[in-house]
Amino acid sequence: MLGLLERSIASIERRLVLLAPAGSIATPFGNVTSDAARHDELLCEMQRLRGAIYLEDGAIGLEHLTADGRHRTPEDDASWHLLMIDGHQEITSCVWYREHERAASIEQLRVRDCPLRRDGSWRDVVTRAVEHQMAQARKESLRYVEVGGWAVSKQARGAVEGLILALGAYSLGRVFGGALGVTTATVRHCSSRILRRLGGAQLEIDGTIVPPYYDPHYDCTMELLRFDSRRPNSRYARLVEALEAKLEEVEVFVNSPAAAQRCGGELVGAEVAA
Repeated sequence: MLGLLERSIASIERRLVLLAPAGSIATPFGNVTSDAARHDELLCEMQRLRGAIYLEDGAIGLEHLTADGRHRTPEDDASWHLLMIDGHQEITSCVWYREHERAASIEQLRVRDCPLRRDGSWRDVVTRAVEHQMAQARKESLRYVEVGGWAVSKQARGAVEGLILALGAYSLGRVFGGALGVTTATVRHCSSRILRRLGGAQLEIDGTIVPPYYDPHYDCTMELLRFDSRRPNSRYARLVEALEAKLEEVEVFVNSPAAAQRCGGELVGAEVAA
């Protein structure tokens, strides 16, 4: 598996595309294309793929999709998107990566809606665990990020695309100078287990571990996981470094703030992370 990942990363610029958040100028990258139409086309295609995958998995219902089948959320316009593209230039998998530069409270994060925070016995634990990590990021001059929207098409699930996108979150964080982050990961398709294998860990505070939980909205068991882009599992550290270097060659599409509205359609619901 490591050999296959290494070979895939060696030519990743042929298959990986980045979409920058609205208004971003994407200065850390070398292969930047300012093309609002293509940016929006890819964003809409990603939302359509994510919607189809989540609907088939039973994670969402038709009421969570726009009229044209897209799963569109508030995170989309504010996030970086890592997209894997096949030989027909169609998106086969995706993940979003959102920075919170000025956030000081869990109430400013998407994870504020975690069902455990509606449980009186766990609300304070989750809040303190997340905000402790946020404070650590500020103290160490790191970015604080949330990662989610991990979706892999059926035809790509036997390959390494999901792993590459997960490693890509580490690599992207390193490009921006290092990041601490949190993600909600489903047990479905072993997503949470894969992320823990790469270096993710359960949230904890004062020796208390935040447990897996059932999310009735998405009808699945999920975990809150934390990660440090500087410290992936040592087994994958070399791959994270290789992918970080390759991001210089990957095409990055940027968009203007006004262009973010071109997809149209309403925002729907909160996001399934993985």
